[in-house]
Amino acid sequence: MNTTQSIEQLGIDTVRVLAADAVQKANSGHPGMPMGAAPMGHVLWSESMNYNPRNPKWANRDRFILSAGHGCLLQYCYLYLAGYDLTLDDLKNFRQLHSKTPGHPEYGITPGIEITTGPLGQGFANGVGFAIAQRYLAARYNKPGFTLFDYNIYAICSDGDMMEGVTAEAASMAGHLRLGNLIYLYDDNHISIEGSTGLAFDEDVAKRFDAYKWHVQVVEDGNDLEALTEAVNRAKQETGRPSLIKVRTHIAYGSPNKVDTAGSHGSPLGKEEVRLVKENLGFDPDKSFVVPDEVLEYYRSIGKKGVAKEQEWNELYQAYKAQYPELAAEYELLRSGKLPDGWKDNLPVFKAGEGEIATRKASGKMLNTIAGKLPNLLGGSADLSPSTGTELKGYDSFSADTPGGRNFHFGIREHAMGAVMNGMALTEGLIPFGATFLIFSSYMRPPIRLAAIMKIKPIFIYTHDSIGLGEDGTTHQPIEQLISLRAIPNLIVIRPADANETVQAWRVALEHADGPVALVLSRQELPVLDQEKYASASGLERGAYILSDAADPQLLLIGTGSEVSLVLAAQEKLKAASIAARVISMPSWELFEKQDAAYKEKIFPGNLKKRLAVEAGSTLGWHKYVTDEGSIIGMTTFGESAPAAELFEEFGFTVDNVVKQAKALLF
Repeated sequence: MNTTQSIEQLGIDTVRVLAADAVQKANSGHPGMPMGAAPMGHVLWSESMNYNPRNPKWANRDRFILSAGHGCLLQYCYLYLAGYDLTLDDLKNFRQLHSKTPGHPEYGITPGIEITTGPLGQGFANGVGFAIAQRYLAARYNKPGFTLFDYNIYAICSDGDMMEGVTAEAASMAGHLRLGNLIYLYDDNHISIEGSTGLAFDEDVAKRFDAYKWHVQVVEDGNDLEALTEAVNRAKQETGRPSLIKVRTHIAYGSPNKVDTAGSHGSPLGKEEVRLVKENLGFDPDKSFVVPDEVLEYYRSIGKKGVAKEQEWNELYQAYKAQYPELAAEYELLRSGKLPDGWKDNLPVFKAGEGEIATRKASGKMLNTIAGKLPNLLGGSADLSPSTGTELKGYDSFSADTPGGRNFHFGIREHAMGAVMNGMALTEGLIPFGATFLIFSSYMRPPIRLAAIMKIKPIFIYTHDSIGLGEDGTTHQPIEQLISLRAIPNLIVIRPADANETVQAWRVALEHADGPVALVLSRQELPVLDQEKYASASGLERGAYILSDAADPQLLLIGTGSEVSLVLAAQEKLKAASIAARVISMPSWELFEKQDAAYKEKIFPGNLKKRLAVEAGSTLGWHKYVTDEGSIIGMTTFGESAPAAELFEEFGFTVDNVVKQAKALLF
């Protein structure tokens, strides 16, 4: 075992056996992929990638994404071997409660995991976000003689990734943007859960990616280390196109009876087969979780080289800091997660009586007011910036030729937009936003959910938030989308009532630190609420607040978004009938639930049970706040195609109906 080749092969086979052992001990998992893809992992961790196990957050590290997240033991094994903060006991605790080795890679749990993957196609698209972020950082901060950011993004993808639609969206986008810092290895093992991929998938992936304008290579033998290394090196040299390396592998390689079988994809090999694997690869079949000393020493010595690489970068950065102190200070501040001093100075203030304004337009004004103070705020829309108000005026569009641009054109790719935003959000210092109509949030559900799981901070902007969008009809009118977003744990959903609440919604979104925020905005113009007559819009930060009170109120009127001005008008009409009503603006259930019991009791007194909620969306979930003695004016059907005013009349969103329903609660 004294040649370079033999130690490399021993290392690869060690990973194969560790994967088989860990899945067998857990009696759960996917052993086949890491066994087949171990040589790819070896090439990446031993030769190709720049990383420092002692500092997994080194700014100029290469990023690795396991898009085929079911094969996470491949990544866990190499992280352990390279010297990250993982132990052999962590591998033994694979898929166990509170372990550092969950069943799919999870950001924030395992050192060295860049992003949570598992739902196929997500990691592929996340990498495009990472690549975009690198290009932006390089354009903003790199200077002649100071190449601070030149890292690459590596990924291993599966047949399943290639079948998912989000991969097609993201691949098209990456090719268009000429993201040459993307290097993806496609684990072409021909096996999925049901059997051969030929049951459902027989396209020529290489030709497909060539059409996407990717640099495509094919490695016919996934065990050929020389061919793999040469292919990765060629991909590094190709800086004008993203690279895909199609690697023919064999799932469960090393297993005499399970190689190339669907049974090895998502199930333990079985005790007897694991013994045969060990015998086949030259390991003691009576021992488990064995890592030869020379293998650990070999990979740890490679990992230690990253310490020197980061030290070189740190020295470069110190010289940069001396020459470009303002840029360095900006980068350090933004990377810390803090916002620049004074960013909230001179936020837009809208006055009642100066005309109505849709909250989507107020959002656009807010964005353009703060853009100059927040160079890390960048984003765009899925081909809808004129409709969503998300263009940053005076700034370039991000493109292959203008990577410092801050306006993004995601194209009609809502799913990829969300996943790309997640990759951008996990690049320290950046705050991405992306916009589309609320109805199309359904296309984005996987990345929204993953952002919430990871507690990262993309800002999702959803306009055209109700039947108020009118003539486009049922296909475009969101009914169930609000409650479906509210059902996602750790997602803050805010539906502001007017322009000033919209400003406050943006403030809250930017200051929120531990999860994504969805801003839900109107297409139609809304009255600006008089802040001298009513409570300040800053109350939005608490999720619900008393907008207009009454002495000894007999009932509560609760509204969100465009319906708040409606309930305010109803309050006046009820007052004329000697009925006292308190109006509550409730833009965010999630923010309200974070408040203490005393505040909740103040807003919703336990002895005041006559409550009427009004929201132009599904009524589901509102019963928690209106109680059994209350009522809800909402949508229980789909809408219709008609002008907005007619639709609101048709479905009962009128002052007269609010008054009628309020009286029905009392009499």
